[in-house]
Amino acid sequence: MVIKRIGVLKAGVIQASIMALFGLIIGLCFLLFGTMLAGLTGGSDGTAAAGALGMLGGIGMVIFLPIMYGVTGFLAGVIGAAVYNLVAGMVGGLEIEVE
Repeated sequence: MVIKRIGVLKAGVIQASIMALFGLIIGLCFLLFGTMLAGLTGGSDGTAAAGALGMLGGIGMVIFLPIMYGVTGFLAGVIGAAVYNLVAGMVGGLEIEVE
């Protein structure tokens, strides 16, 4: 079997979905560490502003990172598929052996 062409938009959507999932995982890590920072610094100086800022930053990352990673992943998937289609037209595509 030879892959001669890849659907550009489909590749972009798949790449965007994968990258958005990675962004969500990384955003959850930011939320976890932001919450821990909020717990550590919230009561130490008598103000809760520093702790709230750490927690708010973590929540912001859960929203922002999946969107940013998704858009970047879509663009990378579309560009990558378009370049593959261009090169595969010249050299003949990618050969896959299946049973």
